[in-house]
Amino acid sequence: MMPCSSGALPVGKVYLVGAGPGDPGLLTLKGKSLLECADVVVYDALVSPAILAMVNPRTECIDAGKRRGRHSRAQSEIAQLLIAKARDAAIVVRLKGGDPFMFGRGGEEMTDLVAAGIPVEVVPGVTSGIAAPAYAGIPLTHRAHSSSVIFVTGHEAAGKYRPDIDWTAIARAAETIAVYMGIHNLAYIVGKLMDAGLAPETPVALIRWGTCPEQTDLIATLATIVETVERQQFAAPAIAVIGRVVALREVLAGCRPVVLSPHYDKP
Repeated sequence: MMPCSSGALPVGKVYLVGAGPGDPGLLTLKGKSLLECADVVVYDALVSPAILAMVNPRTECIDAGKRRGRHSRAQSEIAQLLIAKARDAAIVVRLKGGDPFMFGRGGEEMTDLVAAGIPVEVVPGVTSGIAAPAYAGIPLTHRAHSSSVIFVTGHEAAGKYRPDIDWTAIARAAETIAVYMGIHNLAYIVGKLMDAGLAPETPVALIRWGTCPEQTDLIATLATIVETVERQQFAAPAIAVIGRVVALREVLAGCRPVVLSPHYDKP
């Protein structure tokens, strides 16, 4: 159990907590304990209401959510907010969807906090690239189909350390590819993977709102996925899984875990 605030002078520590992909049952015990003790919680857009419901009612909650096309706060502003709150409160939780270090900018925020002299600790979370396929009945590895998996973002940041992702290398590096945030660049990604030699009939799964009650799965192939997405108006947020393991969904989808929580509205 994490120590709660006692009313004494604040220790000013920030915890980067992974909220998991949506199902509240996938939040770690350490993460839940911190939500019950926190003085301040700064949360992202994809943190589900079921997770936010675990926050202590006396806690100050601040929405720092980011969505494509409507960022509520700049990343630099979020860093300054965490620094300011840590200097005025004992326990500050930076609550991030999935895992803080898996395409979640947790490393950037931790670096800023360390530079400012703020004590900080990461609490890993279950990442959607693993959980969403599992809930869809898709094992990322399987001895008969895939001995390797690679995780990649489909939405690259401007000004990053290198100009673009080498999709040719990725197509040749692993038998299963899990793509985060790839819906908006799907046509480009699919084209690059087929140019690199992936067969047009390679199975593809798109999993939207993975592990949440409203999870929706779309199954197609590299050759048909873009047209299928447009026809069905399949929108983000979604994880894409590319590879032969997707075919196992026909056998395993009936074993999907049950989300033991009431229906909630998407954040």
